[in-house]
Amino acid sequence: MAIYHLSVKTISRSTGRSATTAAAYRAGVEIADERTGEVHDYRRKGGIESAELVLPAGAPEWAADRAALWNAAEQAEKRKNSTVAREFEIALPAELSPDERQRLALDFARELVERHRCAADVAIHAPGKGGDNHNHHAHILLTTRRLTPAGFSEKTRELDDRKTKEIDGWRERFASLQNERLCENGLEARVDHRSHAERGIETVPTLHLGPGATGYERRTGELSETRMRQEANADRLVLGREVGELERQAQATERAILDLSGGLEAAQRERDRQSQPEAKQTAANRLEALPMADQVKAWEAALKKAHVAREQRLARVSQKAHDRYQRRYQAAEQLRRDQPEAPSGLLAAFKQRVYQEATATWRQSFTRAGMLEQQAAALCSQVVQAWAKAKSWAYDKLSQAHPELAKRVKDHQQAERRKKIEQQQREREAKRVQQKGRYRGR
Repeated sequence: MAIYHLSVKTISRSTGRSATTAAAYRAGVEIADERTGEVHDYRRKGGIESAELVLPAGAPEWAADRAALWNAAEQAEKRKNSTVAREFEIALPAELSPDERQRLALDFARELVERHRCAADVAIHAPGKGGDNHNHHAHILLTTRRLTPAGFSEKTRELDDRKTKEIDGWRERFASLQNERLCENGLEARVDHRSHAERGIETVPTLHLGPGATGYERRTGELSETRMRQEANADRLVLGREVGELERQAQATERAILDLSGGLEAAQRERDRQSQPEAKQTAANRLEALPMADQVKAWEAALKKAHVAREQRLARVSQKAHDRYQRRYQAAEQLRRDQPEAPSGLLAAFKQRVYQEATATWRQSFTRAGMLEQQAAALCSQVVQAWAKAKSWAYDKLSQAHPELAKRVKDHQQAERRKKIEQQQREREAKRVQQKGRYRGR
Protein backbone atom coordinates (compact mmCIF):
# COMPACT_ATOMS: atom_id res chain seq x y z
CA MET A 1 0.00 0.00 0.00
CA ALA A 2 1.57 3.28 -1.14
CA ILE A 3 1.79 5.90 1.60
CA TYR A 4 1.96 9.62 0.90
CA HIS A 5 4.57 11.71 2.67
CA LEU A 6 6.03 15.11 1.83
CA SER A 7 7.55 17.44 4.40
CA VAL A 8 9.47 20.68 3.90
CA LYS A 9 12.24 21.64 6.29
CA THR A 10 14.83 24.41 6.42
CA ILE A 11 18.56 24.23 7.15
CA SER A 12 19.45 27.30 9.22
CA ARG A 13 22.60 28.58 10.88
CA SER A 14 20.52 29.63 13.88
CA THR A 15 20.25 25.94 14.82
CA GLY A 16 23.95 25.28 14.24
CA ARG A 17 23.47 23.59 10.85
CA SER A 18 25.07 24.21 7.47
CA ALA A 19 24.28 23.41 3.84
CA THR A 20 27.63 21.66 3.37
CA THR A 21 26.97 19.30 6.28
CA ALA A 22 23.45 18.52 5.08
CA ALA A 23 24.59 17.85 1.51
CA ALA A 24 27.52 15.66 2.57
CA TYR A 25 25.34 13.58 4.90
CA ARG A 26 22.50 13.03 2.44
CA ALA A 27 24.77 12.21 -0.50
CA GLY A 28 27.29 10.22 1.56
CA VAL A 29 30.33 12.19 0.37
CA GLU A 30 33.11 14.34 1.78
CA ILE A 31 32.76 18.14 1.60
CA ALA A 32 35.18 20.68 3.06
CA ASP A 33 33.39 23.81 4.29
CA GLU A 34 35.42 26.76 3.02
CA ARG A 35 33.66 29.16 5.39
CA THR A 36 34.46 27.34 8.65
CA GLY A 37 37.34 25.08 7.62
CA GLU A 38 35.50 21.96 8.80
CA VAL A 39 35.59 18.76 6.78
CA HIS A 40 32.33 16.78 6.68
CA ASP A 41 33.09 13.18 5.72
CA TYR A 42 30.15 10.78 5.38
CA ARG A 43 31.66 8.42 2.82
CA ARG A 44 31.10 5.46 5.15
CA LYS A 45 27.37 6.14 5.47
CA GLY A 46 25.30 3.29 4.08
CA GLY A 47 21.83 3.11 2.58
CA ILE A 48 22.36 5.71 -0.15
CA GLU A 49 21.07 4.36 -3.46
CA SER A 50 21.84 7.42 -5.60
CA ALA A 51 22.73 11.11 -5.39
CA GLU A 52 22.36 13.48 -8.33
CA LEU A 53 22.41 17.24 -8.90
CA VAL A 54 19.61 18.94 -10.85
CA LEU A 55 20.54 22.41 -12.13
CA PRO A 56 18.50 25.10 -13.91
CA ALA A 57 19.19 25.95 -17.54
CA GLY A 58 22.19 28.24 -17.96
CA ALA A 59 23.77 27.28 -14.63
CA PRO A 60 27.54 27.90 -14.43
CA GLU A 61 29.88 24.95 -14.98
CA TRP A 62 31.26 25.00 -11.44
CA ALA A 63 27.76 24.28 -10.07
CA ALA A 64 28.03 20.70 -11.38
CA ASP A 65 30.45 20.02 -8.51
CA ARG A 66 28.54 19.27 -5.29
CA ALA A 67 31.17 20.74 -2.96
CA ALA A 68 31.50 23.93 -5.03
CA LEU A 69 27.72 24.33 -5.25
CA TRP A 70 27.03 24.13 -1.53
CA ASN A 71 30.10 26.17 -0.55
CA ALA A 72 28.85 28.89 -2.87
CA ALA A 73 25.38 28.63 -1.27
CA GLU A 74 26.97 29.08 2.17
CA GLN A 75 29.09 32.05 1.09
CA ALA A 76 26.07 33.75 -0.49
CA GLU A 77 24.56 34.17 3.00
CA LYS A 78 26.08 36.77 5.32
CA ARG A 79 23.87 36.73 8.42
CA LYS A 80 24.64 34.42 11.33
CA ASN A 81 21.03 33.14 11.39
CA SER A 82 20.58 32.73 7.64
CA THR A 83 18.58 29.89 6.11
CA VAL A 84 21.13 28.24 3.83
CA ALA A 85 19.12 25.39 2.31
CA ARG A 86 15.62 23.97 2.07
CA GLU A 87 14.74 20.28 2.04
CA PHE A 88 11.81 18.42 0.51
CA GLU A 89 11.60 14.97 2.10
CA ILE A 90 9.39 12.62 0.08
CA ALA A 91 8.31 8.99 0.40
CA LEU A 92 8.76 6.81 -2.68
CA PRO A 93 6.35 3.91 -3.35
CA ALA A 94 7.84 0.54 -2.50
CA GLU A 95 5.64 -0.94 -5.25
CA LEU A 96 7.77 0.77 -7.92
CA SER A 97 11.12 -0.55 -9.13
CA PRO A 98 14.35 1.24 -8.07
CA ASP A 99 14.65 2.85 -11.51
CA GLU A 100 11.05 4.08 -11.39
CA ARG A 101 11.51 5.48 -7.88
CA GLN A 102 14.60 7.35 -9.04
CA ARG A 103 12.76 8.69 -12.09
CA LEU A 104 9.89 9.88 -9.87
CA ALA A 105 12.22 11.73 -7.48
CA LEU A 106 14.25 13.34 -10.29
CA ASP A 107 11.16 14.41 -12.25
CA PHE A 108 9.72 16.08 -9.16
CA ALA A 109 13.05 17.79 -8.49
CA ARG A 110 13.24 19.05 -12.07
CA GLU A 111 9.82 20.64 -11.77
CA LEU A 112 10.92 22.39 -8.56
CA VAL A 113 14.09 23.64 -10.28
CA GLU A 114 12.26 24.82 -13.41
CA ARG A 115 9.72 26.81 -11.42
CA HIS A 116 11.97 28.39 -8.79
CA ARG A 117 15.26 28.52 -10.75
CA CYS A 118 17.20 27.06 -7.82
CA ALA A 119 19.57 24.07 -7.69
CA ALA A 120 18.56 20.70 -6.25
CA ASP A 121 20.58 17.83 -4.78
CA VAL A 122 18.53 14.61 -4.93
CA ALA A 123 19.63 11.76 -2.63
CA ILE A 124 17.61 8.53 -2.57
CA HIS A 125 17.91 6.50 0.64
CA ALA A 126 17.02 2.87 1.19
CA PRO A 127 14.91 1.81 4.19
CA GLY A 128 16.77 1.65 7.48
CA LYS A 129 17.85 -1.73 8.81
CA GLY A 130 15.75 -1.40 11.95
CA GLY A 131 12.68 0.30 10.47
CA ASP A 132 10.00 -0.45 7.90
CA ASN A 133 11.57 -2.20 4.89
CA HIS A 134 9.12 -0.33 2.63
CA ASN A 135 10.36 3.10 3.71
CA HIS A 136 12.04 4.15 0.46
CA HIS A 137 12.48 7.94 0.48
CA ALA A 138 14.37 10.81 -1.08
CA HIS A 139 15.90 14.01 0.28
CA ILE A 140 15.71 16.90 -2.20
CA LEU A 141 18.01 19.63 -0.91
CA LEU A 142 17.29 23.00 -2.57
CA THR A 143 19.34 26.18 -2.57
CA THR A 144 17.48 29.15 -1.08
CA ARG A 145 18.63 31.44 -3.89
CA ARG A 146 18.08 31.30 -7.63
CA LEU A 147 21.08 30.09 -9.65
CA THR A 148 21.92 32.22 -12.71
CA PRO A 149 24.88 32.11 -15.12
CA ALA A 150 26.52 34.77 -12.91
CA GLY A 151 25.96 32.79 -9.69
CA PHE A 152 23.39 32.97 -6.92
CA SER A 153 20.92 35.85 -7.00
CA GLU A 154 17.71 36.64 -5.06
CA LYS A 155 16.01 34.41 -2.50
CA THR A 156 13.13 32.08 -3.35
CA ARG A 157 10.82 33.87 -0.92
CA GLU A 158 7.68 32.29 -2.33
CA LEU A 159 8.58 29.03 -0.59
CA ASP A 160 8.89 30.74 2.82
CA ASP A 161 5.41 32.22 3.15
CA ARG A 162 2.46 29.90 3.86
CA LYS A 163 0.10 32.58 2.58
CA THR A 164 1.23 31.97 -0.99
CA LYS A 165 0.15 28.29 -0.65
CA GLU A 166 3.13 27.39 -2.79
CA ILE A 167 3.98 24.40 -0.60
CA ASP A 168 0.34 23.23 -0.71
CA GLY A 169 0.54 23.29 -4.49
CA TRP A 170 3.69 21.18 -4.48
CA ARG A 171 2.09 18.69 -2.08
CA GLU A 172 -0.78 18.23 -4.51
CA ARG A 173 1.56 18.05 -7.50
CA PHE A 174 3.68 15.30 -5.93
CA ALA A 175 0.56 13.25 -5.20
CA SER A 176 -0.53 13.59 -8.84
CA LEU A 177 2.93 12.71 -10.15
CA GLN A 178 3.13 9.70 -7.85
CA ASN A 179 -0.31 8.45 -8.97
CA GLU A 180 0.73 8.87 -12.61
CA ARG A 181 3.77 6.63 -12.06
CA LEU A 182 1.70 4.02 -10.22
CA CYS A 183 -0.83 3.99 -13.09
CA GLU A 184 1.90 3.75 -15.74
CA ASN A 185 3.29 0.67 -14.00
CA GLY A 186 -0.09 -1.05 -13.84
CA LEU A 187 -0.52 -0.65 -10.07
CA GLU A 188 -3.90 -0.03 -8.45
CA ALA A 189 -2.50 1.76 -5.37
CA ARG A 190 -3.15 5.51 -5.16
CA VAL A 191 -2.14 8.25 -2.71
CA ASP A 192 -3.88 11.41 -1.52
CA HIS A 193 -2.09 14.48 -0.16
CA ARG A 194 -5.14 15.66 1.81
CA SER A 195 -5.58 15.03 5.52
CA HIS A 196 -8.27 12.71 6.90
CA ALA A 197 -10.24 15.73 8.06
CA GLU A 198 -10.22 17.27 4.57
CA ARG A 199 -11.33 13.95 3.10
CA GLY A 200 -14.14 13.56 5.64
CA ILE A 201 -12.61 10.52 7.33
CA GLU A 202 -13.23 10.34 11.04
CA THR A 203 -10.29 9.06 13.03
CA VAL A 204 -9.48 8.76 16.71
CA PRO A 205 -6.14 10.40 17.62
CA THR A 206 -3.37 7.97 18.50
CA LEU A 207 -0.45 8.33 20.85
CA HIS A 208 2.65 10.06 19.50
CA LEU A 209 5.59 7.73 20.18
CA GLY A 210 8.20 10.46 19.88
CA PRO A 211 11.87 10.32 18.90
CA GLY A 212 12.88 8.33 21.97
CA ALA A 213 10.71 5.29 21.23
CA THR A 214 11.35 5.50 17.50
CA GLY A 215 15.11 5.69 18.02
CA TYR A 216 15.01 2.74 20.38
CA GLU A 217 13.14 0.59 17.87
CA ARG A 218 15.56 1.49 15.12
CA ARG A 219 18.56 0.63 17.26
CA THR A 220 17.29 -2.61 18.78
CA GLY A 221 14.55 -3.76 16.42
CA GLU A 222 12.38 -4.71 19.40
CA LEU A 223 8.62 -4.20 19.25
CA SER A 224 5.74 -5.15 21.47
CA GLU A 225 4.88 -8.84 21.60
CA THR A 226 1.51 -8.24 19.91
CA ARG A 227 3.14 -6.48 16.99
CA MET A 228 5.91 -9.10 16.81
CA ARG A 229 3.24 -11.73 16.19
CA GLN A 230 1.84 -9.65 13.32
CA GLU A 231 4.91 -8.14 11.66
CA ALA A 232 8.64 -8.58 12.02
CA ASN A 233 9.25 -4.86 11.49
CA ALA A 234 6.93 -1.91 12.00
CA ASP A 235 7.39 1.82 11.50
CA ARG A 236 6.29 4.62 13.79
CA LEU A 237 2.86 5.03 12.18
CA VAL A 238 1.99 1.36 12.55
CA LEU A 239 2.99 1.42 16.21
CA GLY A 240 0.97 4.57 16.72
CA ARG A 241 -2.11 2.89 15.27
CA GLU A 242 -1.53 -0.15 17.47
CA VAL A 243 -1.41 1.88 20.67
CA GLY A 244 -4.34 3.98 19.48
CA GLU A 245 -6.37 0.84 18.86
CA LEU A 246 -5.66 -0.33 22.39
CA GLU A 247 -6.91 3.00 23.71
CA ARG A 248 -10.13 2.65 21.74
CA GLN A 249 -11.20 -0.49 23.56
CA ALA A 250 -14.57 -0.68 25.25
CA GLN A 251 -15.28 1.70 28.13
CA ALA A 252 -15.08 -1.16 30.59
CA THR A 253 -11.51 -1.86 29.54
CA GLU A 254 -10.56 1.81 29.76
CA ARG A 255 -11.93 2.05 33.29
CA ALA A 256 -10.14 -1.13 34.25
CA ILE A 257 -6.73 0.00 33.03
CA LEU A 258 -7.07 3.50 34.46
CA ASP A 259 -4.92 2.54 37.42
CA LEU A 260 -2.29 1.15 35.06
CA SER A 261 -2.19 3.68 32.22
CA GLY A 262 -2.58 6.77 34.39
CA GLY A 263 1.04 6.62 35.45
CA LEU A 264 2.69 4.90 38.36
CA GLU A 265 2.97 8.01 40.52
CA ALA A 266 -0.65 9.00 39.96
CA ALA A 267 -1.77 5.47 40.75
CA GLN A 268 0.24 5.52 43.98
CA ARG A 269 -1.32 8.81 45.05
CA GLU A 270 -4.77 7.46 44.25
CA ARG A 271 -4.17 4.35 46.36
CA ASP A 272 -2.91 6.47 49.26
CA ARG A 273 -6.09 8.54 49.20
CA GLN A 274 -8.27 5.45 49.42
CA SER A 275 -9.03 4.64 53.05
CA GLN A 276 -11.00 1.41 52.65
CA PRO A 277 -9.21 -1.78 51.59
CA GLU A 278 -11.99 -2.74 49.19
CA ALA A 279 -11.67 0.59 47.39
CA LYS A 280 -8.00 -0.10 46.69
CA GLN A 281 -8.92 -3.19 44.73
CA THR A 282 -11.66 -1.56 42.62
CA ALA A 283 -9.57 -1.16 39.46
CA ALA A 284 -7.98 -4.58 39.87
CA ASN A 285 -11.40 -6.21 40.36
CA ARG A 286 -12.78 -4.55 37.25
CA LEU A 287 -9.78 -5.78 35.31
CA GLU A 288 -10.07 -9.34 36.59
CA ALA A 289 -13.70 -9.41 35.45
CA LEU A 290 -12.66 -8.84 31.83
CA PRO A 291 -11.65 -11.59 29.37
CA MET A 292 -8.00 -12.59 29.46
CA ALA A 293 -7.41 -11.09 26.01
CA ASP A 294 -8.49 -7.65 27.29
CA GLN A 295 -6.27 -8.04 30.35
CA VAL A 296 -3.30 -8.73 28.06
CA LYS A 297 -4.14 -5.66 25.96
CA ALA A 298 -4.40 -3.53 29.08
CA TRP A 299 -1.02 -4.77 30.28
CA GLU A 300 0.63 -4.17 26.90
CA ALA A 301 -0.85 -0.67 26.67
CA ALA A 302 0.42 0.23 30.14
CA LEU A 303 3.85 -1.28 29.43
CA LYS A 304 4.10 0.61 26.14
CA LYS A 305 3.21 3.93 27.79
CA ALA A 306 5.71 3.46 30.62
CA HIS A 307 8.41 2.44 28.16
CA VAL A 308 7.75 5.34 25.77
CA ALA A 309 7.69 7.87 28.61
CA ARG A 310 11.06 6.58 29.78
CA GLU A 311 12.48 6.72 26.25
CA GLN A 312 11.27 10.27 25.68
CA ARG A 313 12.87 11.44 28.90
CA LEU A 314 16.11 9.64 28.02
CA ALA A 315 16.06 11.28 24.58
CA ARG A 316 16.00 14.73 26.17
CA VAL A 317 18.74 13.83 28.64
CA SER A 318 20.82 12.23 25.90
CA GLN A 319 20.63 15.35 23.73
CA LYS A 320 21.71 17.58 26.61
CA ALA A 321 24.55 15.22 27.54
CA HIS A 322 25.74 15.07 23.94
CA ASP A 323 25.63 18.86 23.59
CA ARG A 324 27.60 19.24 26.82
CA TYR A 325 30.22 16.78 25.62
CA GLN A 326 30.54 18.57 22.28
CA ARG A 327 31.06 21.93 23.98
CA ARG A 328 33.71 20.55 26.33
CA TYR A 329 35.42 18.62 23.56
CA GLN A 330 35.62 21.76 21.41
CA ALA A 331 36.95 23.75 24.37
CA ALA A 332 39.69 21.17 24.94
CA GLU A 333 40.57 21.19 21.25
CA GLN A 334 40.81 24.97 21.25
CA LEU A 335 43.12 24.89 24.28
CA ARG A 336 45.26 22.27 22.56
CA ARG A 337 45.66 24.59 19.58
CA ASP A 338 46.42 27.54 21.88
CA GLN A 339 49.37 25.87 23.61
CA PRO A 340 52.16 28.47 24.07
CA GLU A 341 55.10 28.09 21.72
CA ALA A 342 58.63 28.00 23.06
CA PRO A 343 60.54 31.23 22.31
CA SER A 344 63.32 31.17 19.74
CA GLY A 345 65.80 33.57 18.32
CA LEU A 346 68.18 36.03 19.94
CA LEU A 347 65.73 37.13 22.65
CA ALA A 348 64.67 33.61 23.65
CA ALA A 349 66.50 33.77 26.97
CA PHE A 350 64.70 36.96 27.98
CA LYS A 351 61.29 35.48 27.05
CA GLN A 352 61.84 32.21 28.92
CA ARG A 353 60.19 33.34 32.16
CA VAL A 354 57.09 34.63 30.44
CA TYR A 355 56.89 31.39 28.46
CA GLN A 356 57.12 29.26 31.61
CA GLU A 357 54.36 31.22 33.34
CA ALA A 358 52.13 31.01 30.28
CA THR A 359 52.81 27.27 29.98
CA ALA A 360 51.93 26.67 33.65
CA THR A 361 48.66 28.55 33.27
CA TRP A 362 47.85 26.73 30.04
CA ARG A 363 48.60 23.33 31.61
CA GLN A 364 46.18 24.01 34.47
CA SER A 365 43.44 25.07 32.07
CA PHE A 366 44.06 22.11 29.79
CA THR A 367 43.98 19.65 32.67
CA ARG A 368 40.71 21.14 33.87
CA ALA A 369 39.23 21.00 30.36
CA GLY A 370 40.29 17.37 29.98
CA MET A 371 38.66 16.45 33.29
CA LEU A 372 35.41 18.15 32.28
CA GLU A 373 35.50 16.37 28.94
CA GLN A 374 35.92 13.00 30.67
CA GLN A 375 33.02 13.76 32.98
CA ALA A 376 30.80 14.63 30.01
CA ALA A 377 31.85 11.42 28.22
CA ALA A 378 31.03 9.39 31.33
CA LEU A 379 27.58 10.98 31.47
CA CYS A 380 26.96 10.03 27.84
CA SER A 381 28.00 6.46 28.67
CA GLN A 382 25.56 6.35 31.59
CA VAL A 383 22.73 7.53 29.35
CA VAL A 384 23.56 4.78 26.84
CA GLN A 385 23.40 2.20 29.62
CA ALA A 386 20.03 3.60 30.70
CA TRP A 387 18.74 3.21 27.12
CA ALA A 388 19.52 -0.51 27.27
CA LYS A 389 17.57 -0.91 30.50
CA ALA A 390 14.54 1.22 29.57
CA LYS A 391 12.30 -1.69 28.59
CA SER A 392 13.23 -3.82 31.59
CA TRP A 393 12.75 -0.79 33.85
CA ALA A 394 9.17 -0.32 32.61
CA TYR A 395 8.43 -4.01 33.06
CA ASP A 396 9.88 -4.09 36.59
CA LYS A 397 7.91 -1.01 37.66
CA LEU A 398 4.59 -2.38 36.43
CA SER A 399 5.34 -5.84 37.80
CA GLN A 400 6.03 -4.39 41.25
CA ALA A 401 2.82 -2.35 41.16
CA HIS A 402 0.65 -5.19 39.80
CA PRO A 403 2.34 -8.56 40.51
CA GLU A 404 -0.81 -10.65 40.07
CA LEU A 405 -1.65 -9.12 36.70
CA ALA A 406 1.98 -9.53 35.58
CA LYS A 407 1.89 -13.21 36.49
CA ARG A 408 -1.45 -13.80 34.73
CA VAL A 409 -0.26 -12.08 31.57
CA LYS A 410 3.06 -13.93 31.59
CA ASP A 411 1.36 -17.30 32.06
CA HIS A 412 -1.13 -16.50 29.32
CA GLN A 413 1.58 -15.43 26.87
CA GLN A 414 3.63 -18.55 27.60
CA ALA A 415 0.57 -20.71 27.01
CA GLU A 416 -0.12 -18.92 23.72
CA ARG A 417 3.47 -19.44 22.62
CA ARG A 418 3.25 -23.13 23.48
CA LYS A 419 0.04 -23.42 21.46
CA LYS A 420 1.68 -21.72 18.52
CA ILE A 421 4.72 -24.02 18.68
CA GLU A 422 2.48 -27.09 18.90
CA GLN A 423 0.42 -25.86 15.95
CA GLN A 424 3.58 -25.35 13.90
CA GLN A 425 4.76 -28.84 14.81
CA ARG A 426 1.43 -30.33 13.74
CA GLU A 427 1.57 -28.45 10.44
CA ARG A 428 5.13 -29.64 9.76
CA GLU A 429 4.16 -33.23 10.60
CA ALA A 430 1.14 -33.04 8.31
CA LYS A 431 3.33 -31.67 5.55
CA ARG A 432 5.85 -34.49 5.97
CA VAL A 433 3.05 -37.09 5.85
CA GLN A 434 1.66 -35.48 2.72
CA GLN A 435 5.07 -35.45 1.01
CA LYS A 436 5.71 -39.05 2.04
CA GLY A 437 2.40 -40.14 0.52
CA ARG A 438 3.24 -38.26 -2.66
CA TYR A 439 6.58 -40.09 -2.99
CA ARG A 440 4.88 -43.45 -2.49
CA GLY A 441 2.41 -42.62 -5.23
CA ARG A 442 5.28 -42.19 -7.64
